[in-house]
Amino acid sequence: LQGEENLQILVGTEEDSFPLMEIHACETEASEQWDYVLVADCRTQRNPTQVYQQQQFLDKLKEKGLHSKMIKDQKQVFFGIRAGNHIFDLYSTLLMEPEGPATTSLCTASPGTRGLYTELRIRILDFVLRKTVAAGVTFEDLVKEGVFEARFPLHKGEAELEKWARWRSMFHKQPIDQIRNYFGEKVALYFAWLGWYTYMLVPAALVGIVVFLSGFSLFEASQISKEICEAHDIFMCPLGDHGRKFQRLSDTCTFAKLTHLFDNDGTVLFAIFMALWATVFLEIWKRQRARVVLHWDLYGWDEDQEEIALELINCKNYKLQLHQHSYLRSSVILALSLLMICLMIGMAHVLVVYRVLAAALFSSSALPFLEEQVTTAVVVTGALVHYVTIVFMTKINKFVALKLCDFEKPRTFSERESKFTIRFFTLQFFAHFSSLIYIAFILGRINGHPGKSTRLAGLWKLEECHLSGCMMDLFVQMAIIMGLKQTLSNCMEYLGPWLAHRWRSLPSLASGRVTQDPELRNWQRNYLLNPVNTFSLFDEFMEMMIQYGFTTIFVAAFPLAPLLALFSNLVEIRLDAIKMVQLQRRLVPRKAKDIGTWLQVLETIGVLAVIANGMVIAFTSEFIPRVVYKYRYGPCSQGTHPAVDCLTDYVNHSLSTFDTKHFQDPVGIQGSENVTECRYRDYRNGPPDYNFSEKFWFLLAIRLAFVILFEHIALCIKLIAAWFVPDVPQSVKNKVLKQKYDVLEQKYWRLRERIWNGRMGWVGVGRAPTSCTSTRSTEV
Repeated sequence: LQGEENLQILVGTEEDSFPLMEIHACETEASEQWDYVLVADCRTQRNPTQVYQQQQFLDKLKEKGLHSKMIKDQKQVFFGIRAGNHIFDLYSTLLMEPEGPATTSLCTASPGTRGLYTELRIRILDFVLRKTVAAGVTFEDLVKEGVFEARFPLHKGEAELEKWARWRSMFHKQPIDQIRNYFGEKVALYFAWLGWYTYMLVPAALVGIVVFLSGFSLFEASQISKEICEAHDIFMCPLGDHGRKFQRLSDTCTFAKLTHLFDNDGTVLFAIFMALWATVFLEIWKRQRARVVLHWDLYGWDEDQEEIALELINCKNYKLQLHQHSYLRSSVILALSLLMICLMIGMAHVLVVYRVLAAALFSSSALPFLEEQVTTAVVVTGALVHYVTIVFMTKINKFVALKLCDFEKPRTFSERESKFTIRFFTLQFFAHFSSLIYIAFILGRINGHPGKSTRLAGLWKLEECHLSGCMMDLFVQMAIIMGLKQTLSNCMEYLGPWLAHRWRSLPSLASGRVTQDPELRNWQRNYLLNPVNTFSLFDEFMEMMIQYGFTTIFVAAFPLAPLLALFSNLVEIRLDAIKMVQLQRRLVPRKAKDIGTWLQVLETIGVLAVIANGMVIAFTSEFIPRVVYKYRYGPCSQGTHPAVDCLTDYVNHSLSTFDTKHFQDPVGIQGSENVTECRYRDYRNGPPDYNFSEKFWFLLAIRLAFVILFEHIALCIKLIAAWFVPDVPQSVKNKVLKQKYDVLEQKYWRLRERIWNGRMGWVGVGRAPTSCTSTRSTEV
């Protein structure tokens, strides 16, 4: 191929052939545009065995049409790798379907599409390097043996991307096409999705702020808050075992007012709005994706075809690897996955134990603040412990999910990535949300009642919700975990790579020696950047999925979640851009026409959000008890009274009474000699039986009915929104249909022309009239 100036590939018989593709050999073939670099330590050159292994691997690459060039510096040996244009043309021949003489070569590529062809060459090179086996060992094996140190594609210094990767470009439009030409479609789709997600967070954040601020109108005017603040003669039963004392209900006045900031009637509407928002966000994203993919001419791209083509380029004797399924392997993987999920739930129980022990410790503390605010201190420290647990379990979850995927032996890299995504996200979901599920639906509901409390190991009393309600605990837990995730994670995400890059660059800066060879200088600069791996982009997606879960699943308890996510994403886009362009080695471009399994993850989170928010409103908030009281037990139950608030005496109605003489150790309680009865948050009969009252069972029935009604209404709204907003715009469908028509029409007339030329001897037969009204005799 390199000896020919112009080569035509002909398809057909000897008598009737036509050119399928025209391949040019040009100056680019000899210009040594190195796209990929292998690195080895200089000390390997002193070891004849390692030098021989390096040469064997390079010879194997040469057999496949790859060229190499070696340059040494003081510490490393660099091997530049490039592929001849004929490999790119072979790829084009396998996957493209030209309709006649066409020139598909880098020689004739326009400057605007050069980056796209470079991205394709890098992708082919990376595939060949991963699959090349020399003397029975792969490149990864040679790295473990110290023969090579690293491999990476080279940054080319795109001006548009360097401008994009700056803090001052935070509010500028993302150059998605340039990102695609440089980093490949998968990275470009990630930024396109992240940009659209951030844009859609604006209305969600605004509505969340309105709901939160509407609570300020109830800050002083709420009838419930007024009653709590004026309840100086109501004593609440002690929560802890150590340093127990009765607390006036009026002491919780501030927390009661704060609770109404996010536990008000607008919470229900906001939860329904977020269910609709999640659906509209996904549906419009599907439309955006369809437009982008059509613009990139990838609408009909097939991933399996791509994989097979790359395998054939790498090895001409490649044998197709068929899909396989093993029920035994699936059963083992299912069992191990369930075991890990149980471990995640067990970690939630460990947090429960910590909170119980912390409550006992803080209650007996010498610090007055801790003794007075035991529940708040337990919630705050519990959230911090949970965050540390999440960081620790993330590493374990990734290791386990990867081992499970390797055990299943997926057919292709894409299939492996898809299975890994599902398993890792499932484990991460339980790691992040287990404590929130416990607080929302279990905390304070299995404690028994004063005088007969459920105890851990028969010693420590289980913790209870805050005196102002369980919504306060859930709000604090959400705020702390999400705040830490957004602030600490973003700081570490930037400072970690920046410090690592500075540390890697220190030896080079200390030596002060700068090579005069611009090519070697460029390779050295790329080598000093932070290494990337298969999970570099995967980790970014996972981080956003967890954030999306916090934004939607428990948003009824934390209306400010979309606002936090919005601010975080504005920073996240720029952080990722700076990392990929300035601090990290170039990611290997990957082709894709959607975000893959992540779309199913988003849809699953949307359904879970509907279920979780319905249950939070029904079982965690005070919305249902307030409504039931207003229309069944309150002063407005028989009709409205303009002069009386319908929630008057609600606080007294929602508190049960306990006789202090029924405490097992009444003497150990401070002030017990002056208090004959105390109140606690529950619906139980008065002394002496303390069984659940009729109000409890009626409320439970209403709560269950509300959950069913809320979920059905929200899911119906989601289905209607999904039906109303088509996944693919009509303009995209029509354009794809027109492209199919044009291709088939050209094939049809070309085939007719060859038939007439071959059988009738006619030459230069033109196209028939475009009208379909010709008679049968004319066609004959």
